Amino acid sequence: MCYIVTMHELELRNVDLNLLVMLGVLLEERSVTRAAGRLNMSQPAVSRALGRLRMAFADPLLVEDRGGYCLSARAEDIQPRLKRLLADAGDLMSAREFVPADAVGTIRLLMPDLEATTLAPSLLARLQAEAPALDLEIHPLAGPVFEALGSDTADALIGVIGDAPSGIHARALYDDRYVTLMRRDHPARGLDLTLERYLDLGHIAVSVAGTGRSAVDEALAELGQTRRVQVRVPSFLAALEIAARSDLLLTIPSSLARTEAARDRLDARPPPLPLAGFTMRLLWHARHQESPRHIWLRNMIVEVAKEKR
Repeated sequence: MCYIVTMHELELRNVDLNLLVMLGVLLEERSVTRAAGRLNMSQPAVSRALGRLRMAFADPLLVEDRGGYCLSARAEDIQPRLKRLLADAGDLMSAREFVPADAVGTIRLLMPDLEATTLAPSLLARLQAEAPALDLEIHPLAGPVFEALGSDTADALIGVIGDAPSGIHARALYDDRYVTLMRRDHPARGLDLTLERYLDLGHIAVSVAGTGRSAVDEALAELGQTRRVQVRVPSFLAALEIAARSDLLLTIPSSLARTEAARDRLDARPPPLPLAGFTMRLLWHARHQESPRHIWLRNMIVEVAKEKR
């Protein structure tokens, strides 16, 4: 790619930008001696700097007056713009502190229904307490999610994600496992949940796409078994509601089973088949690695996730 150098950039290459700092002090003090004291420099050094500035601007800048110096017309025009320039440069070079209480805007997170159900209420409570002017948007994991992180369409992603491309950072939030839920007055509640009984009963399956085999079906296939999925839904909340009002079993992550929507109406049992656990992860783009705002956001998500362990 060819980069075009502008005339302003060519001019700046010939200027020691430190001279602009000296110029700002000289125009404020209107004295070489006082400016040297503020800059912790010798008076001859500041005098030489003033000479270079006069050549660069083709203007005297400081004009001898009764008992000292006054600003030239050009210097009077330069001074307010120079103050703004130096202030902006200071902001650019300094590590700005992020103050949540003063923050405005929207935090956009990518996460499936499961993570939204388990994490979003606590995240919202933290935002309302620490950054009340920040809004929260949650979007499903759809489309090119890693590109969304890179383009700032989303701030972070929370989910069960394996490999991530270069430029995407990740950290584990918590480990989870599966449990099987049945309603509190289910006919099989007082009985052992054997694999035979598990397969005799009807089931609810959650599939975002509405089709496909779940982790449970994959594990059963390895045992040479199948179950009857009587209801397939794209939402964990819908699945919980159906389980609470029917005799169907629902096998889901334990973090969701501990939410208020499940614990008052459903009993949890260990599934009678080997199901591998999984790790919930937080992912973000590398260009936000050192961003104070993003560091605060990631720390908040990590702290909220600790409650789900």
